[in-house]
Amino acid sequence: MNVDLAGDPAADWFAKDEIVAVVFARTDGELASREGPNRYSAGDALITGSTGDRWSVSRARFEARYLPVAPLRAGEDGGYRSRPIPVRAKQMAASFAVARSAGGDLLHGAARDWLLQYAPGDFGIVEEARFRKVYRPLPTA
Repeated sequence: MNVDLAGDPAADWFAKDEIVAVVFARTDGELASREGPNRYSAGDALITGSTGDRWSVSRARFEARYLPVAPLRAGEDGGYRSRPIPVRAKQMAASFAVARSAGGDLLHGAARDWLLQYAPGDFGIVEEARFRKVYRPLPTA
């Protein structure tokens, strides 16, 4: 699927508001998410969301997107809160697939799941029930 939500009138701005449990990977590996495989490298964040969903985030991206919940210090395993970073999102009417990034893992969404675009060529998929629980709409300009 080749898509860019930046110019899609059906896409809106949202921000995640969630505390997640994080373990930093000790070795390279892969975890299975509802949307598909998530390959990771040693040092990447292995995340369990408040709804039980699991996914991985590269260490560089993680530090830009999450803050440790006190008294935890950055880089330690434990609870982290998502930063309120704006993301474009669109609810999809039919099942779909998209690469997380160029050459990245292929993710699969069901009808009514949400396609998220963090940056050009940088995507995620969130199940409808989870999206409604942890994402908040942002005011339009």
